[in-house]
Amino acid sequence: MNSQPNNPLHGIKLQQIVEDLVAHYGWEYMGHQINIRCFMHEPSVKSSLKFLRRTPWARTKVEKMYLNMLEKRR
Repeated sequence: MNSQPNNPLHGIKLQQIVEDLVAHYGWEYMGHQINIRCFMHEPSVKSSLKFLRRTPWARTKVEKMYLNMLEKRR
């Protein structure tokens, strides 16, 4: 049973979100859009995941960026 049928992020792991954004936009653009150190200085998926899991406001911004990317692809 799908408990969140209207949530487009349901079932998508944070790692997948970050990897898709990096593939689509690149670290530099992401760092300009969301000013966080893990995107600007020696970016990596691992360091980004560590930061985003501990920082709800940043994770929310990344999730919004991901949803905007999906919307533009449609």
